[in-house]
Amino acid sequence: MIMDGNKRWADLHGVCLKEGYQKGLNKLKEIISVCLEQEIKYLTVYALSAENMKRVSVSTIFDIIIKQSKKIIEEFNFNNNVRVAIIGEKKKIPQIIKKEFLKIEKITQNNKKLKLNIAFNYGTDVEILEIVKQIASSYGNRKKEITQALLKKHMYLYGSPDPDLLIRTGGFQRLSNFILLNISYTEIFFTKTLWPDLSKIELLKIFDKFYKIERKYGL
Repeated sequence: MIMDGNKRWADLHGVCLKEGYQKGLNKLKEIISVCLEQEIKYLTVYALSAENMKRVSVSTIFDIIIKQSKKIIEEFNFNNNVRVAIIGEKKKIPQIIKKEFLKIEKITQNNKKLKLNIAFNYGTDVEILEIVKQIASSYGNRKKEITQALLKKHMYLYGSPDPDLLIRTGGFQRLSNFILLNISYTEIFFTKTLWPDLSKIELLKIFDKFYKIERKYGL
């Protein structure tokens, strides 16, 4: 799920950017609840792209994470619901943020109902580079056949199935470098609704449309 529209929502409502991001975080909690109700096992969300990592406004996101990490853990961990995994390039993330991410991942690691992958400082091109580096580092000069299985083993979403459905909010009809290695046959839905305004009703309507699709693999 590409969560787009927090800044535009803030501008539209005449509030500060931090309030827009906070509204977006609250919406994520709502969407997770819907996914749990629908017994969806995997949810991958695009929280921050590698390109947007360069923006000054990213400090606002860091501030929210630092101040609300404990509350986020409590909500995700309630009744052993949500296991969190942070995917993306972590070397350039501030140490204090990495520490909070590690804490969230560790505390929720045994939760069973929903696997939540949060793409943070993520870009497909960066992921490809990391895959190549890992394979080169692991095997060095030893001959190793490069297979599809080997590539998948080093992908960020290894252990999670490729998404069946991708939703992008905010009105733009582009994928913005999001998990392109994993969405070859994913059904894609675009909505003009800004992320903070995405309702349970609209989400369930999208699910209903998806369930009626006759899935085909090939042209």
